[in-house]
Amino acid sequence: MTDRGPAECRPLVWTRSRGRNFVVDIFQEVDEEVRREQLKKLWERYGTLLIALCVLIIAGIGGWRGYDYWQAKKAGETGAAFEQAAILAESGKHKEAEAAFAKIAAEGTAGYRVLARLREAGELAQTDKNAAIQAYDALAADKSVGQVMQDLAAVRAGYLMVDTAPYAQMAAKLEPLTAQDRMFRHSARELLALSAWKSGDTSAARKWTDMMMADPATPAGTRSRAEILSELIAANGKG
Repeated sequence: MTDRGPAECRPLVWTRSRGRNFVVDIFQEVDEEVRREQLKKLWERYGTLLIALCVLIIAGIGGWRGYDYWQAKKAGETGAAFEQAAILAESGKHKEAEAAFAKIAAEGTAGYRVLARLREAGELAQTDKNAAIQAYDALAADKSVGQVMQDLAAVRAGYLMVDTAPYAQMAAKLEPLTAQDRMFRHSARELLALSAWKSGDTSAARKWTDMMMADPATPAGTRSRAEILSELIAANGKG
């Protein structure tokens, strides 16, 4: 038997390695063919749906972009209209300003509608106080505008009512606004103190003046007026 040297063994090793690679290539080709066949079947079954879905997505994006542009354009137009209405109000043209704000309140974008309703009521106050109070009350009752705007409307109505409305009516409207977590509590307390004083209810007037003076967050001007009212109560020997 003749022994083979290292050089004679190399062709055998190469042949085996090449054979293994050949087998691997065959399996890869089979896998790719299977995948292509599966993809073909999936496309035949769901291709139309996929195309429809893509069209819907593109249409949705286009619609959203269009709506966004339209909203921005309308907001700009509403802002310009609001500015013009404000100029009318500053010029003393209250009827024209009222009509302009009313139109914005009905047709403007969401943010401007609430502001326009407030300004419309303010313009009404120049010519028809009762109508203005009703407009403020409607806004104060509208939960969609948010608590802050509701409270602001109630306080503005209170300013129009304080000289004529009985204290009980003012308390029903404003007392909920005097809680520590309400933004316009200082104005509400001051209005109630003044209303109670005008109605001759010095006990209630003192209650509100004491509350204002005890609250460290009470604005300086409001605190000063509360102190004056408290002194008047004491000087008259009431309460």
